[in-house]
Amino acid sequence: MTYPPPPGGWHDPSADPTLPVSSQPIPGQPTGQDPYAPADPYAPADPYAGAIPAQAGPVDPYAAPAYPAYGYPAAAYPATKTNSMAIAALVLSLVGFASCITAPVGAILGHVAMKQIRQTGEGGEGMAKAAMIVGWILTGLLLLLIAFYVVIIVLAVADASNS
Repeated sequence: MTYPPPPGGWHDPSADPTLPVSSQPIPGQPTGQDPYAPADPYAPADPYAGAIPAQAGPVDPYAAPAYPAYGYPAAAYPATKTNSMAIAALVLSLVGFASCITAPVGAILGHVAMKQIRQTGEGGEGMAKAAMIVGWILTGLLLLLIAFYVVIIVLAVADASNS
């Protein structure tokens, strides 16, 4: 036993040289290999069989490897072409915030772009959907604003004719 005891009061029995160590597995315990499994004729031969181990002590399973494992970089997805009409539709719908007249044009172009994207498999479906949503919402708000102005004008004319 080592003194002082390790932190936590835990004693590693494999580090105690006075305890007997058996190389045989405990009966009934799995050994990791199936004794009845057929041998794999395509398995590579172990080139290090019978070699002298390089390290005489116990191996730390939590030790960091000396070098990172080499690997190939991940394959990139092929770049898909974005539908240009979807881009134009989104731009026109967003410009509709300032001009109000380009919003319905952007919404209609968004529908056309969605049809083209379904036929050709191009990218830009999200832009086309956003163009349709923004375009139709702004068009609806524009129509509400026009209806509000018409009602105000009708009320003003009616009030002027009564006075």
